[in-house]
Amino acid sequence: QPDLVERLISVDISPAITTPVSEFSAYISAMKSVKIPDGLSRSAARQMADDQLRSVVQHPQVRQFLLTNLVEVEGRCVWRVNLEAISHHLSDIMNFPVFHKSYPGPALFLGGSNSPYISSQDYPEIQRLFPKADVQYIEGAGHIVHQDKFEEFITAVVKFLALP
Repeated sequence: QPDLVERLISVDISPAITTPVSEFSAYISAMKSVKIPDGLSRSAARQMADDQLRSVVQHPQVRQFLLTNLVEVEGRCVWRVNLEAISHHLSDIMNFPVFHKSYPGPALFLGGSNSPYISSQDYPEIQRLFPKADVQYIEGAGHIVHQDKFEEFITAVVKFLALP
């Protein structure tokens, strides 16, 4: 229902299959293998999980983001997200659904220059589905654009939203 959307912003993702460029499968496997003894404080448990994830999840910002999903339940640290379901359905999650109708409104595809999730190979499909799309990259940002380059991210979003 494109008439319900005034304008659209897609942050570091495009209408393409992203499974081949994703580290998420390795991240999920690493999260599933984290072992934390019962009774540890939340901060000690997070530090232990951080240490165990470090070899697979090398970017500290990504590890910190993943660790926001580590919660305490009845004295045990567990992952808030259903890692089994995510790992079994990752290809479905990472695939963009097939649409035949385009979105006619203004669209901004805002990516990080250090991220593989919006590539020039995606431009034809972006233009097909979003004919008024503008593709921009924030220099020096990775996949978590708003965390890596917060000021630049906010500036780009506000500028796009302010367009007539």
